[in-house]
Amino acid sequence: MNEKNYVDSSKIKTSDLYNFEFLRPNNFASYLKLFDMLITNKTIAIIGGGPGGLTLARLLQLKGANVKVYERDYNKDARVQGSPLDLHEDSGLAALRKANLLEEFKNNFLVGADKTKILNERAEVFYSDHDTKPNENFDDVGFRPEIDRGALRKILLESLQPDTIIWDSHFISMEKQNEGWLLHFKNETSVYADIVVAADGANSKIRPYITDIKAFYSGIMMLEGNIYEAAKQTPNISTLLGGGKIMAFGNEQDILMGQKAKGEIGFYISFKAEENWARNSSLDFSDRDQLLAWFKTKYANWSSIWHELFENSAIPFIPRPIYCMPLDQTWTAQSNLTMIGDAAHVMPPFAGEGVNMAMLDALELSECLTSIKYDSRQDAIATFESNMRKRAAIIAKESLDNGERMHAANALSTMLEFFGGN
Repeated sequence: MNEKNYVDSSKIKTSDLYNFEFLRPNNFASYLKLFDMLITNKTIAIIGGGPGGLTLARLLQLKGANVKVYERDYNKDARVQGSPLDLHEDSGLAALRKANLLEEFKNNFLVGADKTKILNERAEVFYSDHDTKPNENFDDVGFRPEIDRGALRKILLESLQPDTIIWDSHFISMEKQNEGWLLHFKNETSVYADIVVAADGANSKIRPYITDIKAFYSGIMMLEGNIYEAAKQTPNISTLLGGGKIMAFGNEQDILMGQKAKGEIGFYISFKAEENWARNSSLDFSDRDQLLAWFKTKYANWSSIWHELFENSAIPFIPRPIYCMPLDQTWTAQSNLTMIGDAAHVMPPFAGEGVNMAMLDALELSECLTSIKYDSRQDAIATFESNMRKRAAIIAKESLDNGERMHAANALSTMLEFFGGN
């Protein structure tokens, strides 16, 4: 070996990349080794198979990474997916574009589902863009196409290499081993990973290994329901919805709903309540009659048209207390562990940014882990986490403020002003 021309890549600094002498032919192999050194020959375990985790897996596999996704669901059909998602140009759609999945998304999004109506409690329409909204245009940066959660999950799952998803993997615990982690699952499986990414949602079991900072209750409770064969089961609501979205405001209370795939409607009854309302209310969330009686009392001034929701919804209804992470949260970055999506920055849904932030997390983390400008994985992860916390704090503040506006006495006029409908 010609020692004069040999370069030990472990001692190369980022600044060396700007030294043209470094790129002599005899040193090119060292340059390539530097390019890959952060994740080459490393196993990456993503805990959680939601949009964020699956997007990250796809993006990393495109870079040649060795990735496994550990999902607690028994299989891909084990769970009914929630309400539709609207993806935004600079986040969710940007991630799909980078993942080479935008065309597949275009083949599956819900045409017209982004149309909006604003109503009062008596179901009177004060704003509608159904007749004025432009046709779907993916070149318009303001276009926010909707897609069913199940359809998005299917697109992402089918984009991954065979055997990427390890189903029926309910995470229990992990401990440090060598330079990585030994993970333990409820099915008695244990696996080693050099890098672990928590994508396991608001109740993340991985997050405590990173920080002890916990989410706080926003003061808002949402009661979730779903209606199958909506045109048949709830004809009045279905006609009013018109295949789009409804936001109804009155008496500091809301009803929010949207069209889903396969003729379904998803809806949320949203109101302010104490954190343990679901437990202390003594309500049986599998009893339609009991829930309808509660609604008639709680939403006493609301039109009887809304009763269709309770008379025909699938059961059980799901109470969802809305949480948010502290806006000033911080922690020390690790070299082999990080988190994305709700695990990192759960926030209220009143800005429509949750899934978009998770997919943007996936995009930015994948780029940091495969970049040549960091001297170590810890530097790459620290940069990702710092940027992620800053932008998530801005959106979380917007979401909290929107939640207050939407549950205020003047919510209807405020939202009409926002949409330009007054």
